[in-house]
Amino acid sequence: MSTPAPVRTLVVPRAGELAIAESPEPPLAEGRFRAETLFTGLSAGTELTWYRGTSPYFSAGWDADLGLFSRDRPAQRFPVERLGYMEVARVTDTRTSAVAEGALVAMAYGHSTVVHGDPLTQHVVPLPADLDPVLGIYVAHLGPICANGLLHAAADAGGTDLGDGVRGRLVLVTGGGTIGLLVGLMARVHGAAEVVVADPTPSRRAAAEALGLQAVDTTPELARELKTRWRHGPADRGADVAFQCRGAASALATALRCLRPQGTVVDLAFYTGGAGEVALGEEFHHNGLAIRCAQIGRVPRGLATQWDRRRLSHETLALLSGAGDEVRTHLLTDVIPFDEAPALFAELSARTRHVISAAFQVRGAPQRPGGSGAQEASSRPSVRSGER
Repeated sequence: MSTPAPVRTLVVPRAGELAIAESPEPPLAEGRFRAETLFTGLSAGTELTWYRGTSPYFSAGWDADLGLFSRDRPAQRFPVERLGYMEVARVTDTRTSAVAEGALVAMAYGHSTVVHGDPLTQHVVPLPADLDPVLGIYVAHLGPICANGLLHAAADAGGTDLGDGVRGRLVLVTGGGTIGLLVGLMARVHGAAEVVVADPTPSRRAAAEALGLQAVDTTPELARELKTRWRHGPADRGADVAFQCRGAASALATALRCLRPQGTVVDLAFYTGGAGEVALGEEFHHNGLAIRCAQIGRVPRGLATQWDRRRLSHETLALLSGAGDEVRTHLLTDVIPFDEAPALFAELSARTRHVISAAFQVRGAPQRPGGSGAQEASSRPSVRSGER
């Protein structure tokens, strides 16, 4: 009998280095299912903090019960043996009736070629047969992050449905990365009067416009320009709601400056370096503004009986059902072979390459009809340092 192929996993042995580790696959336990990865998506903003060693978990431990970081006991040291949360896999064997053999599923288990899933503890989303499999990378975790942002805006406006915080309203999105563009697209689909995406990168602004959104550069005059244009009444100008989707304090400061009085920033960003540029004594104070953190670990208080990760994934699937071709064409800029992941991480960290959204294709994964797939996507011209 031939020796089973090892499980291959992306790991960070030390800061600035990504490697592919191999390990033997254990027997499949009762109650679990085995699935082979087809695509695993890259969340560059978060994963580069692990790659560079800048994640707050390297300097502090998280106490989930108290909701506090403790700096006397770091939660993570090198090597980092799991990173990533955007996987699509095909079930090859099952020891549970909850997941059928042959099913195509979206999960969040990290960059690994095989998973032994547990439906009792993991979020497993069956994917419809008519969905381009690579789009499944958005379904289990990243899409729900975006939907949860809209849900927080809805709760802030006194609503309970996903569109209640954006329908008929003037919406600003600061940050045109994957999350910002998906949030903007969701806001457009759910009836926003206008959606403006502010980002300094030309390729991201071009993607926003291709998705049917307005796009502007983050110039010092942006707040004045938007407030001149968006007038609600005397001394009442600016965006109804801003979604902050870029991990930079300057972006949060821009979002606050662009809001109308008593407006809200729904913050989906991750600030590894703090937020020293946010001047809370200026617009935040004088306009009576609010900042709501839309963290995927929880839905808005009071909506937990109506909303959970499963429903947020369902909303993501609904978005992809109607706009999947737009997302595949304009947002998923790079699909490359799994073995090329170390090189991509190095280029992204060095800022010699830019992607909006990327996925690693495991050998044997189906290609898109018409011949597209890893080879085609990786041959697209790279966006170099001038496009950051």
